[in-house]
Amino acid sequence: MESSFYLNNRKKLCSEIEDNSAVILLSGASPVKAGDEFYTFTPSRNFYYMTGIDDENIILLMLKSKGNIQTTLFIKRPDPVEAKWTGETVTIDEAKEISGISSVSYTDNFEKSLSSAIFNNRLKNIYLDLENRNISYSTQAIRLAEKIKSGYPYVNILNVYDTIANFRRIKEPCEIAEIEKAIDITKKGIYSMMKNAKAGMAEYEIEAYFDFELKKNGVKDFAFKTIAASGKNATVLHYSSNDGITCENDLILCDLGAQWHYYNGDITRTFPVNGKFTERQKEIYNIVLEGQKKVISSIRPGIEFGSLNTILIEYYEKALKELGLIKDKSEVSKYYYHGVSHSLGLETHDAGRHNEGLLEEGMVFTVEPGLYIEEEGIGIRIEDNVLVTSDGCRVLSSDIIKEAEDIENFMAGKLI
Repeated sequence: MESSFYLNNRKKLCSEIEDNSAVILLSGASPVKAGDEFYTFTPSRNFYYMTGIDDENIILLMLKSKGNIQTTLFIKRPDPVEAKWTGETVTIDEAKEISGISSVSYTDNFEKSLSSAIFNNRLKNIYLDLENRNISYSTQAIRLAEKIKSGYPYVNILNVYDTIANFRRIKEPCEIAEIEKAIDITKKGIYSMMKNAKAGMAEYEIEAYFDFELKKNGVKDFAFKTIAASGKNATVLHYSSNDGITCENDLILCDLGAQWHYYNGDITRTFPVNGKFTERQKEIYNIVLEGQKKVISSIRPGIEFGSLNTILIEYYEKALKELGLIKDKSEVSKYYYHGVSHSLGLETHDAGRHNEGLLEEGMVFTVEPGLYIEEEGIGIRIEDNVLVTSDGCRVLSSDIIKEAEDIENFMAGKLI
């Protein structure tokens, strides 16, 4: 990603905040896993969206005073001893090149710089990313807010999360390219699973083919924990233990994604572990596929996001009645019990209120209808990633096969 992308993001943000204010964004830090072991670091996505910096305990400070913007990035001071154990941290020159920020200092100067800014610029507001989904958990930003409020009780603390999340709803071409790269690698992993799946394999054995393909293509992390669910396991939406043994005539539902430069793919394909759908499986599969096509064909700017799920449910009401599974619309939820779409980007369930409002050009989200018939051991979901265009949409994952006949031919070696 070019540094101009991050520069433009910072300009947009500064245009939204009040004068005599500051924005402080923190990259975050790895939490302790056990003993002296830490979880793998992943940066705050809003911080990353504004800087492109992928390192722990980095701070972005932007000051807006009398219409002028002053931006400083605070990085860790080099520690030669620590570098021998954990490697080099980002340097001043690297930080400047990646972020496009010319003023770079060290984090041990941050508090003094902030105090001076508050006093000299008579700051009224400080904006922090205060997103928190658990009242019992305290983030770095929340702790900083408490510290600022204690020392400067006259300064207003404001939450900038929703403002940045709103920007992130609309993807720039460079972001779409990153998502497409993640999808392309995800495709390779799915095809490897299909080629190697056989009845009697453990779910985790099939999953391993996906893992290998991602590593082979330079992927550092998954978009989320892979779901490789066979038979009845596929009726559990977030099943991810993947320790079941596949049986002859099982379907296996694979919900998975590669992450590329922190942008995510999120694809689901369902295929017969022995390479051949039963007639009943194909009947249900084609209903799900037709439902997905109906939703995708309705996507265009100006449509209510929430209407996509309504379109699917109305189709399911008719189709499931014809199957004899239900008698009225209220029973659809027995076999379909999640939403059909969520936003996609720097997070798999990306920032922003994705379940409300109108669709706009540049949005990227999933379309993932499913049907789950526990009593028959059938769980089917088909998920693609879609970009809203000026007059409709483009399926970014359109070249990952999903027609039942194509899947059977591919698994039989007839379609390469």
